[in-house]
Amino acid sequence: MKSVNLLLLILLANGFFSIVLVTSFTNPEFGFESTQAISENRDESRPKISYDRLNEVTRRCKSVLSSSSELKLEEISRKQTLNFRYGDWSQDSGNSPILPFDSSSSLTRNNKSLSKPMNLVSFSVTDLDLPHRTKKYIGVNGVLLLAITMFNELPSLRSYSMIREFELWPSHTQLKISLQGIYIENDEERVLCMLGETMLPFRNSDGSNPWKWVQEHDEMPPLLQDDQIMVLIRYPKRFTLSKRAIYGEVSSFNQKSSLKFFDKVNLVSQLGKSVRYEFDSDDLVSKACDPYKNDTLTSSGVDVYKGKGFCDLLQRVVSRAPLTVVPNWKCNGTDEYCSKLGPFASDGDIKLTDGSFKDVKLYMQNVHCEETAARSEVDVITKVSAVFRAVHPNENLYISGLKSGLDNMTVTAEGVWKRSSGQLCMVGCRRGQVDGCNARVCLYIPTTFSIRQRSILVGTISCLNTEKNLTPSFFPLSFEKLVEPMDMQNYFQSSVLHPFYSYSKLNEAGVILEKNEEFSFGTIIKKSVMKFPKLEDSEDYLSSLSLLAEDLTFHTPAFTDKQASGTNLGMDVLSLGPLFGVFWRTSNFSFAEQTTAASTTYQTKAEYTEKQLLLNVSAQISVTGDPFGNFSVIYLEGLYDEHAGKMYLAGCRDVRASWKILFESADLEAGLDCLIEVVVSYPPIKSRWLADPTAKVSISSGRPEDDPLYFKPVKLKTTPIFYRRQREDILSRAGVEGILRVLTLTFSIGCITSQLFYIRSKIDSVPFVSLVMLGVQALGYSLPLITGAEALFKRKAASAPTYETPSYDLQRSQWFNVIDYTVKLLVMVCFLLTLRLCQKVWKSRARLITRTPQEPHKIPSDRRVLIISLILHALGYILALILHPARTDRLVAFVGSYAPDAAKWWQTETEEYIGLVQDFFLLPQVIANFIWQIDSHQPLRKLYYFGITLVRLFPHAYDYIIGSVPDPYFIGEEHEFVNPNFDFYSKFGDIAIPVTAILLAVIVFVQQRWDYDKLSQALTFGRFRILPSRSVKYERVMSQPTESEMVSRVGVNGNRSNEE
Repeated sequence: MKSVNLLLLILLANGFFSIVLVTSFTNPEFGFESTQAISENRDESRPKISYDRLNEVTRRCKSVLSSSSELKLEEISRKQTLNFRYGDWSQDSGNSPILPFDSSSSLTRNNKSLSKPMNLVSFSVTDLDLPHRTKKYIGVNGVLLLAITMFNELPSLRSYSMIREFELWPSHTQLKISLQGIYIENDEERVLCMLGETMLPFRNSDGSNPWKWVQEHDEMPPLLQDDQIMVLIRYPKRFTLSKRAIYGEVSSFNQKSSLKFFDKVNLVSQLGKSVRYEFDSDDLVSKACDPYKNDTLTSSGVDVYKGKGFCDLLQRVVSRAPLTVVPNWKCNGTDEYCSKLGPFASDGDIKLTDGSFKDVKLYMQNVHCEETAARSEVDVITKVSAVFRAVHPNENLYISGLKSGLDNMTVTAEGVWKRSSGQLCMVGCRRGQVDGCNARVCLYIPTTFSIRQRSILVGTISCLNTEKNLTPSFFPLSFEKLVEPMDMQNYFQSSVLHPFYSYSKLNEAGVILEKNEEFSFGTIIKKSVMKFPKLEDSEDYLSSLSLLAEDLTFHTPAFTDKQASGTNLGMDVLSLGPLFGVFWRTSNFSFAEQTTAASTTYQTKAEYTEKQLLLNVSAQISVTGDPFGNFSVIYLEGLYDEHAGKMYLAGCRDVRASWKILFESADLEAGLDCLIEVVVSYPPIKSRWLADPTAKVSISSGRPEDDPLYFKPVKLKTTPIFYRRQREDILSRAGVEGILRVLTLTFSIGCITSQLFYIRSKIDSVPFVSLVMLGVQALGYSLPLITGAEALFKRKAASAPTYETPSYDLQRSQWFNVIDYTVKLLVMVCFLLTLRLCQKVWKSRARLITRTPQEPHKIPSDRRVLIISLILHALGYILALILHPARTDRLVAFVGSYAPDAAKWWQTETEEYIGLVQDFFLLPQVIANFIWQIDSHQPLRKLYYFGITLVRLFPHAYDYIIGSVPDPYFIGEEHEFVNPNFDFYSKFGDIAIPVTAILLAVIVFVQQRWDYDKLSQALTFGRFRILPSRSVKYERVMSQPTESEMVSRVGVNGNRSNEE
C-alpha cells in the first residue's frame, strides 16, 4: 500500500514539473520566449525616431532657415522647455474643417449642451538629434495632439505610440500627428519647423455638412493617410510678463479640392514652470502700485498675513483650486458697465448672468514667486507672477484649470508683495500683450474671519486710469477663495501666527433662541432625561472643544416632507468658543499657552447656569439639490445650547442675483443676505429609543414675501446620525448580539434534542410530525451555511443606500471572528439534528406502510400540507408586496431602475419573506393536524414548539426594545438584528409577527390536548361548523416493532444488523 502511494506521489511530481517546464516556454512569466516577447513589446512602445524627410524639411522651411542664427547647445539640451499641454487651437473660417465632433451625449432634455466643447492641443519633443546638429539647426522628432473635448483629459504624450492617429467617441475627438523637422533660433525667438503625417478622418465633399456620417451615427469611413502637413511653432527666448506666449500653426500642402486639405489651424499656449521667469516689468508695476494702497479690507478690521514664507502659502492657497467671482453688488452705472466681467470678455453666457456671475470661476495659474534679499525682514520684497483665467459657467471646471492658452479670458500679471502691508499688488495685461496692460490686481490673505469674511484669499482687478483712458472701462472685479473648515490646517502651519474668528451675530442669535425655545413640561422632562453632545473631560479646554466640534459636524442625506431623496446636507463647524479650525491643534498651540485652562486638565462641572451652557459657534451649511438653489451655502454664527442639543444661528448667504437687485438691496452686508434664521436640533447621545435619531434643520428668511431675496421656509430631516461615543456603543452592541446568537442557538439545540428524546417514548405519535415543518427549519439553518448570511438575527438594510463607511474593524477583530465561527458551528449542529428528526419521522411512516400496505390512505402524508402551505405563502408574499407602503414606493422606483438594482431588489424581498416563513414554522403542523384529524396524542413536545417559537421571536422583541434606532454605522452591511424601518421588520411587524407565531403555538397546544371531535364541537356555533365532520380517521397502527421484526434485525451471533 505504501509503495502504491509513493508511486502516485512520484507521478504527480513529474506531472507538475512537466507543466512548469512547458509553461516556462509558453507563458510570458517564464523562460526565454518571455524575454523575447517583452523586448518586442518594449520595441513597440518606443517612439519611432526617423529623419528620412530632413531634406524635404529644409526645403519647406527655407524662409525660416534664412533668418536663423548660430545655435547654443546649452540652451537646447533640455527638450522639456519646448513641450506644452492643454493649449488652445482654432481654425480659420472655411469649408474644410480638420476634426469632427459628436455632441449627442452631452445634450440635456431640452437639447441644451451641458458643457462647452474645448479645442485643446498638446505638443511634446520625442528626440533631439544632437550628434548630427549643424550650426544653424538641429533635427527634431515630436508629436502633436489636437483634441475637441468636453470632459476628458488629454492622454500623456510620453506613451504617445500607444495612441491611435484618430479617435472619436461622444464628447471627445483627438488627432495625433507624428512630426519630424528642425529647431532653429534667431534674435527674438526659437522656432520649430516640422512636417507631419497622420490619418485624417474622411470628410464629405459637401462643404455645408462635411461630417454627415458623424451626425447620422454611421460607421466611420476609412481614414485618409496624409503626409503633406506642416507645423510651425514659435517660442519666445525670454519668459517675461509680455513675452510668454507660444504661437503655432498647422497647414496643409494639399490642393483645396482634395479631401485631405484642411484650413489653417492656429495654436497658442505659454511657457511653463520648466522655464525660468524674468521679473523685468518694474516700471509697469510701479505705475500700477505706487503709491496705490487699497484700505477697503484692512479698514474693516480684518488682519492680513504678514509673516514669513509668503510664496509657499500662496502656492498652497491657489494650487489647482478655482476662485469665486463676487457679484458687482456695489456697481451703480449702465447695464453694460455693471455686467462686465472685469478685463475679461463678457459675451455669451457671461453676459446672461447679468452681473451676478453665477458659476463663473477664476483660476490663478502658472505662479512664479521669489523673494529678494534685504537688510531687514520688514524690507523683504517678494516678486510674484501669475496668469488669471476666467472660466465660463458651461465649461468643464477641472479641464479649464489645466488650460495653458492665452485668449480674451486670460490676464497675465506681475507685481510685488510687501511684508509691511501684506498686500500683493500686480499689473495685469490682457492676453499677455503690452498694449493691454491697463489692469491692477490686488491680493490679500486674511487671518481674521467672521460671518461676512470667510475667505482665505481676497482680491480685486481694477482698471488703471491712464492718460489715454481717464475713465475706467470696467467696474472693479472682486474675487475670493472661500475657506473650508477642514483645510485650515493646510494653510497656517506656524504656531507663531494663527488666525482667529470674530463673532458679530451673537445678539441676533439670542433673539432667535428666545423665539424658538420651548417652555413646556415635556421639554423639561426631555432635558432632564436625554443627554446631548457637550463638553467632556479632556487633557485641556481646546481638546474638549475640538471633540465637541467633531460631534456637531455631519454630512448626510436629508429629506423634506415633499421630497424623499436627492438632497445632501453638510454641517461643518468652523469655530467653537475660542477654538478656530476643527481638528486643528498645531496652529492653536500658541493660544493654548495663553489660556489658563490649557495648562491643566479640563474637568466639566456637575451643574451649569444657562449662560455657561451656551457656546459661541460659527458653522457652514451646504445643501445640494434642485429645490435649494437659492442657498446652496449658508454661513452661520450663533449659540449652541448643550442642555437642549440645539443651535440657534443667524445666517448669511451669497446672493446670486442681477447687479440691479443687489444694488437696490440696501440691507446687504458685504454683498451677503444676512436676514436668515437657522435652528439645528441634534439627536440625543443616550436614551436614543426615546427620541428620533435624526438631526433637524430649519431655515427661514427674515425678509417680507415681496422681497426679491425672500425664500420659503425649508425644514430638513437627516438620516440617523451617530456620534463619536456611539461608535464604541455600536462595537459593544455587536459583541452582545453575537453572544445572544450563541445563546439562542444553544437553546435551539436543546429544544431539538429534547424532541429527539421525546419521540423515543412516543413512538405512535412520530408519523404525525409534519415533514414540511421540519423542512422549513432545515431550510432556515442551511441558508446561512450556503450563502454566508447571519443566522437568526439579520438586519435587512440592503435596500438602504450606503452613506457611511462600513466598519471593517469588526471584521478584523479576532473576538468577532471567534463568535462568527461559533455561530456557524452551532447552526451546523441544529441543521444535522433537524435532519435526524426528519429521518426518524420518515422511517416511522415507512414502518406503517409495511404493516398496512392495503390501507395507504391511513398513513399521514405531507403532500396536501405542502400544497396548502405553498399557496398560503405565495398569497402572503404577493399581498406583502402590494400592501406594504415601503414596497410600493420601491416598486415604483424599481420600474425605472437598471437591471442590477432590480435583481438586488428581488433578492432582498425573497430573503425577507424566507425569514417570515421561518417565523411561522408551525403553520404546516397546524394544517397537518387539521387534515390528519389527530386525536389527543402529542407528536410535538411543548418545550420543542414553544421553545423554537421563542427563539424565532426573540429578535423582534430585542429590536423593538433596543434596536428601534438603526445604526448608520452599519447601513449597507449585513447586520444581526432586523431593521425597523423597512419591509417585514417594521414596528408593526415586530408586534404582528410575534402575536401570530404565538397564536400558532397555542393552536398546536390545543390540537394536541383535545381530540378532533372535541375540537370540532367547540368550534361549532349553532349550525355553523368551522371544521368539517370526521371523514377518514388515521388509524394509529402500532409503531413498535413486532417480535419477527426484532428477530430479523438481530444477527446469528446476537449482533444488530447493519441496516439498523
